[in-house]
Amino acid sequence: MTSSVASNVSASSLRVVGRVLDGRYRVLSHLADGGMATVYLALDERLDREVAVKVMHDNLARDTTFVTRFRREARSAARLGHPNVVAVFDQGEDDSAGDALIFLAMEYVPGRTLRDVLSAEGPLTPRAALDLFDPILQAIAAAHDAGLIHRDVKPENVILREDGVVKVADFGLARAVTAATTTNASGTLLGTVAYLAPEQVERGIADARSDVYAAGLVLYEMLTGRKAFDGDSPIHVAYQHVHGSVPRPSQTIRTVPEELDQLVALATARDPDQRPADAGDYLDEVRRSRALMTTTELDLRPGLAQHDIAAAVPTQLGGDVAPTSMVPLVSHTSPDRATVPTEPGSSDEASDRGRRIWPVVVSVLLVLALAGGAFWWFTAGPGATTRVPTVDTLTVTAAQAELQRADLRASVTEAYDETAPAGTVMSADPGGGTEVRKLSSVDLTVSKGPERYAAPDLVGTPADAADATLQAQHLVLGDREEQFSDTVEAGKVVAQDPAAGSSLKPGAAVTVTVSKGRQPIPVADFTGKSAEQAKKAFSDAGLTVKEGNQVNSDTVPAGSVLSQDPENGTLFKGDTVTIVVSKGPVLVSVPATVGKQREEAARLLKAAGFQVAYNNVLGGLFNIVRASDPAGGTMARKGATVTLTIV
Repeated sequence: MTSSVASNVSASSLRVVGRVLDGRYRVLSHLADGGMATVYLALDERLDREVAVKVMHDNLARDTTFVTRFRREARSAARLGHPNVVAVFDQGEDDSAGDALIFLAMEYVPGRTLRDVLSAEGPLTPRAALDLFDPILQAIAAAHDAGLIHRDVKPENVILREDGVVKVADFGLARAVTAATTTNASGTLLGTVAYLAPEQVERGIADARSDVYAAGLVLYEMLTGRKAFDGDSPIHVAYQHVHGSVPRPSQTIRTVPEELDQLVALATARDPDQRPADAGDYLDEVRRSRALMTTTELDLRPGLAQHDIAAAVPTQLGGDVAPTSMVPLVSHTSPDRATVPTEPGSSDEASDRGRRIWPVVVSVLLVLALAGGAFWWFTAGPGATTRVPTVDTLTVTAAQAELQRADLRASVTEAYDETAPAGTVMSADPGGGTEVRKLSSVDLTVSKGPERYAAPDLVGTPADAADATLQAQHLVLGDREEQFSDTVEAGKVVAQDPAAGSSLKPGAAVTVTVSKGRQPIPVADFTGKSAEQAKKAFSDAGLTVKEGNQVNSDTVPAGSVLSQDPENGTLFKGDTVTIVVSKGPVLVSVPATVGKQREEAARLLKAAGFQVAYNNVLGGLFNIVRASDPAGGTMARKGATVTLTIV
């Protein structure tokens, strides 16, 4: 956020400076006041860095609808990472002093706003304007690619860092404060209304093309140093957006090249369908137009248009100096009356009689003309009356023909209707049978048929953008459900109801199912348990079982799991668990030792890998092996103890 310090620090600011918000952000000083929040410089004591903290005004903090929407929009904005976007770090609340403060922690950007630059420098050269405009559009395009709409693009939200980097602030926040700011008659709102697209004024909806419209107005202001539309009230300004056309910048600044006139006109078309689809498309057009301009055109210093020059330089005429544009009048003199000869046989008496008759004749002719004109006016002309024919339920073409036969004009207004077929007249004003003057206008309301909108395809799109996408189609977001998905990443829409393309009434709700990502599967430890049991359990859970080479084990029975990888934790569907199955202990044939001397028998058993124990009978006097347990020739676990009976 900007570091420009407001001249007057409000009383509410004094209660915030010095506080530690959320146990983390120590507020150091007041920076600026805005229409929805006050901005402070703060120290993030956890990361030891300066941040800009935007604290929402009390009236917004008390509005639960705003707080809910603010949190959602702040999370969306926080995911927007771009070098030309003011980063959102954190969002939180603090009621440590008994007053709940809703705040946003943002990147601290020392510098000036674009509004400050234009106020100080006025119109910019085409090169300077385009150098600033390119990163502005890059930032907005990044938001559009992420499914976000800014909704409040204006010079106050563009910051020029001290090192020249351009940053755009307040992404997504305009939507959160729409309800609060639309009733605000302050100068702050007037500044915002100056950049509203016609569809935002008329229908309260916005999409990427609305941001393009506002960006075009910002370009106009950089080139001319003034707003395209200005007025004494927000209503006056909004009216101009809906019913007026943005003037060409060259009408004010004659040095603005034609390419820039066309760029402004392209972005500020009243019909959204005639604008670029988003800021990325508009940026391509801007760069293409810049490539067509010469160095001379780019570096022309702003010059006033001719009509502004005339208004700025007063005309000074000296007492005896006439304007050069004055044309002398030609004097036509009449011949002296005494030199005109009198016709033979004429007399003064005849002349006097003629002069008395002509005024009477002229007066009579004038009266007759007026009477004839009046007769025409009130019988066949506009002063005559006629009855409005009944045109309800007729097609608009048939109704216009009926009115024309009655010497009336038709003015058509279209409206949606659930019952009247499209193209038929629903009502007429004045109604059928009313006596009106000929050539009057009759207002026809013609049905457009039922108002329906196609449900947009939300599957695979970010869930946070679904609300805005539906609003653009005059629909609303219904219930939001969540489920695990192996194919759709977390946070995106898995399914919707009704399906994409369904024809819906305005205001209809669309329910979305949002992916929670892949479902975690807990891994049970089957070490020492049956390998078949382990395989079935893992397969039933959706995991893939891989069996390694079997290994002998003195402790784990054959056919049981000797080891597994991983031993515990969680995996996802399709992941692999590797198990090693025990072959049981190593079995060795017991050597035959009966009849052999003790020492020889012990040597044979130990060589085979057995331990030896002795059971002496009668003291083992003869030192001969009488019996072996296990008996010679049987299979026994290697390392087991063989007991010899010695006699």
